[in-house]
Amino acid sequence: MQKKERFRLFLEYFTTHFPEPKTELHFSNPYELLVAVILSAQCTDKRINQISPALFERFPEPESLAAASVEEVFSYIRSVSYPNNKAKHLVGMAKILTEEFGGEVPARAEDLQKMPGVGRKTANVITSIVYNQPTMAVDTHVFRVSHRLGLVPKTATTPLAVEKGLMKYTPIEYVPKAHHWLILHGRYICIARSPKCNQCPLTHFCQYYESIGKAAKLQSKQVAGTP
Repeated sequence: MQKKERFRLFLEYFTTHFPEPKTELHFSNPYELLVAVILSAQCTDKRINQISPALFERFPEPESLAAASVEEVFSYIRSVSYPNNKAKHLVGMAKILTEEFGGEVPARAEDLQKMPGVGRKTANVITSIVYNQPTMAVDTHVFRVSHRLGLVPKTATTPLAVEKGLMKYTPIEYVPKAHHWLILHGRYICIARSPKCNQCPLTHFCQYYESIGKAAKLQSKQVAGTP
């Protein structure tokens, strides 16, 4: 099956069954989303949603976060992954956001990446969710699922290569949604260990499922002693 056909089937399923996907991070404004996405690196959205209400109550706008000490921010996020680095990133981000952008989260990925803790993936998440721009954020879920489904070539071994591969065949109006579709499918069905293929509605075009089927048939033949 060619990639164009896999993309067609992928889009056909999700536009029909999950037309309006949303991030599972809780936020009420762009500033809160930026904080939440920085915190979510190598951590679960569930954990971030547990600690963010108290954090946002104490630091409701970038000005208050910029004025905070790293130690105080750490006390609110100690249960997330890499809290020391993230506390430093949040204070540094808030200072730049306040001093250079007047407290307003910028719409350009280049501007977002000037801030500590904001790489290409985080910038793409913000521009996609907040400004509905056709940017594709590639995290571990997107990377894994896009390879398993066969949406990107095996030679796409970096997040940027996967991003380019997905952008090549995804219609521009679906790019912001496709990011969420791949993340959520990877989070709940196509998990890293023991993917739930028996529950997956995409097996009819999944390259991974096809490969394990072929492997099972080969093993069966070998056990039976047939050529």
